[in-house]
Amino acid sequence: MKLTMNKNSENISGWKKFWKSLTKAHDLGTEEDILLDHDYDGIKELDNVLPPWWLYGFYITIAASIFYYVMIFGFDKYNQFDEFNTEMTDAKAAVEQYKADNPQLFSTENLEVLTSEEDLAKGKELFTTKTCVVCHLADLGGSVGPNLTDNQWILGGDMKSIFNTIAKGGRPGKGMIAWEGTLSKEERQLLSSYIISMQGTKPAAPKAAEGDIIWPEAVVDSLNTKVDSIAPVK
Repeated sequence: MKLTMNKNSENISGWKKFWKSLTKAHDLGTEEDILLDHDYDGIKELDNVLPPWWLYGFYITIAASIFYYVMIFGFDKYNQFDEFNTEMTDAKAAVEQYKADNPQLFSTENLEVLTSEEDLAKGKELFTTKTCVVCHLADLGGSVGPNLTDNQWILGGDMKSIFNTIAKGGRPGKGMIAWEGTLSKEERQLLSSYIISMQGTKPAAPKAAEGDIIWPEAVVDSLNTKVDSIAPVK
């Protein structure tokens, strides 16, 4: 029994010795040996040293930062700017490759005006639910945004132009966002077709015509000839 107690005592003493080597903490009851003369409203200060584990970690951090600085500015290695630009270039190439592999999702060639009553109804629903009415009004007469029923256009009034405007957004700083990340190609086609179906109608309070691109009335007439339901959807 006596031997066991001595052995346990040695183990405890060894552990305390190891712990002190890591923290250099003073034993309780010895604070007077490191007590400083400072007194802040009754709060006294002890002259403890920084724990060695923290101090060595701080030194390692300094050494690593110096190594990193030298490698970037001395040997032009591990440059985050170059890594970012490389990743962006690779990402753009991947996007372009995806577009090339899936032309049916992105091509604006051979776009057709959808003219069935069902398609125009879907286009009208998109126009209403996707906040188009906030800027162009329900009858497309224009408010913040331009009038979409006349034949004067800022970015073009043909199918491809309207489709691209919806996809890429309006003029910079004018508020219209790009919808290609939100609306599918089919939805953009439906929406463009509905807008074209409303050209030549009479809004309640039409906004003055804007834009220098004139979409000839002959084009609208030809569409009306081709399409029975080109008139506004009720």
